[in-house]
Amino acid sequence: MSAPTPEELAGNALLATLSDSDRELLMPHMLVFDLKPHAVLQKAGGEVVDTWFPCGPAMAAFCVRLKDGPAVEVALVGREGAIGGIVSNGNVPAFATAQVMYGGRFLRIKTAALEQAKLDSLTLRHWFSRYSDCLLAQVFQTAACNATHTIAQRTAKWLLAAISRTHSAEFAITHEQLAEMLGVGRSFVTRVISKLREAGTIETRRGVFIVKDEQVLRDTACDCTTTIEDHFDTVLHGIYPLN
Repeated sequence: MSAPTPEELAGNALLATLSDSDRELLMPHMLVFDLKPHAVLQKAGGEVVDTWFPCGPAMAAFCVRLKDGPAVEVALVGREGAIGGIVSNGNVPAFATAQVMYGGRFLRIKTAALEQAKLDSLTLRHWFSRYSDCLLAQVFQTAACNATHTIAQRTAKWLLAAISRTHSAEFAITHEQLAEMLGVGRSFVTRVISKLREAGTIETRRGVFIVKDEQVLRDTACDCTTTIEDHFDTVLHGIYPLN
């Protein structure tokens, strides 16, 4: 781990848009980590002592584990956002577990240091509050999507979200992991993936998905991603990762 350079700080869109004075409040308290998939950033029930900013293609997910059930994904977070104290505003217990989905570079700041910086800068506090609104909108949209859209639509939406955040049409995830993220049985996801593979939309090999035709995915997906993109563009213009 090391302190971030200005270039590394710019790897997160939420931080890249800050004024020089606001970045200077944060930089002395930030450290750089290279994290692997499945690394836990916060655990449900634990105190939120850290805030993490994914950079570049790194990606994490908030997941809620149901009693006697799977850990269902409620939000993906890439370079457009953050995980931890930026949302919870203090060392309160975390409701959701957050873990790395796509490994890479993450910047970490202690929640206490972030809270002090927000007290020192009204613009910083307002900027992160606006991101909290966008993250909450994403959670709301996910709840509506899970209740109304088909597994095929939700699978295509998830794959598109992964592409936009990782800058790659190839990423590692198993059928079991994707099914758990969507909160459905593995057999349902396998049938959807088989149809997409037969149509030439994707290729798969053990634990890896390769998207070959992104437009077909967009035609298959629901409009939830567009809805979130539009909200981000209104509240935090230029932050959400678009292809």
